[in-house]
Amino acid sequence: MPRACVIVLDAVGAGALPDAAEYGKDDPIADTLGNVSRAVGGLDLPSLEALGLGNVEPLEGCPPQAGAPAIAGRLLERSKGKDTTTGHWELMGIVTAQPFPTYPHGFPHDVIDPFMHKTGRGVLGNKAASGTEIIQELGEEHQKTGKWIVYTSGDSVFQIAAHEDTIPLDELYEACRSARELLTGKHQVGRVIARPFTGEPGNYTRTPNRHDFSVAPRTPNYLTLLQDAGVKIHGVGKIHDIFAGVGIDESHPTKSNVEGINRTIELLETIERGLVFVNLVETDMLWGHRNDPVNFHRCLQDFDRRLTDILDALRPGDLLVITSDHGCDPTTPSTDHTREHALLLAYAEGRNANGHVHEEGEFADVGATVNAWLGGKSPGRGIPGRSIYDG
Repeated sequence: MPRACVIVLDAVGAGALPDAAEYGKDDPIADTLGNVSRAVGGLDLPSLEALGLGNVEPLEGCPPQAGAPAIAGRLLERSKGKDTTTGHWELMGIVTAQPFPTYPHGFPHDVIDPFMHKTGRGVLGNKAASGTEIIQELGEEHQKTGKWIVYTSGDSVFQIAAHEDTIPLDELYEACRSARELLTGKHQVGRVIARPFTGEPGNYTRTPNRHDFSVAPRTPNYLTLLQDAGVKIHGVGKIHDIFAGVGIDESHPTKSNVEGINRTIELLETIERGLVFVNLVETDMLWGHRNDPVNFHRCLQDFDRRLTDILDALRPGDLLVITSDHGCDPTTPSTDHTREHALLLAYAEGRNANGHVHEEGEFADVGATVNAWLGGKSPGRGIPGRSIYDG
């Protein structure tokens, strides 16, 4: 039976989109993969190089391969935004025509006041900030007062940070659910994110117990079309959170890329049919937002070393798609996401693409390809995408 695996390398963008100037002053110069390759003196990613990564765009240290086994390309985003939710949704055929709201100056009183009333705690911060910096700035006051640390970023997010010894995780998650219920209408942000941390004043660190509470996506989409055809969807990492559980049959949450890769391999070694949909977040969460191209590259190297194990777990007729959801160029002054193409590498076990490049592709081509590959129901009007293997 055919199977498919889609791996999203979070924030590994492949060059600015034509409308990047509408999203920020650094977005037109963003090229996460290309700029990282130059910043580190050339990529050292032999497995990805052999698959065809150098055919995606010019990359130092990763030359094009004329006979690469994977179809390569760059994918255009039709949605308005540059965040995790819009990127992942569009991969599965959901175009966000109106951007989710952002709050560069913090949230208004008609958001914060009901949140404080419903949770019974006050709020510190309420501004756009780096998550690692704001817990150092306000962590001690938070522990003394028991108030939430609320902040946002360039994305449409309502983030709530709390020390695990000051506010129990269950209460933090419940506060996020309350915020999710409150943030509707014009204030319907893409995600509410729990950001727990531990440590002492001056040395606070975020824990792996992050949890995202997303808006539910529209249906039908390529995930629900596959479900309608009897295909089971396995979400690895934060996939279940991003889609609010819609279109996901089994969730496999993880706390690291290593755990996510291990779980992916386990599923490929055991399931007989289905889609394994994976998000590997560390390129974004740990290194993109911290403007650290060296460790961004090292994170890619960690994935590259395990790519051979993933390929070994494929069976004849399996489809593997490696892609991304947006950029987060660690070489630009901004620490925010960047409006970029998604990378594309599509490999079918037992078939050689001979260096074929997927021209003028869109994010939704990923979902269209997986749906066709696994025998999903035909999409109705309004669901974009064309199969990568049809041209």
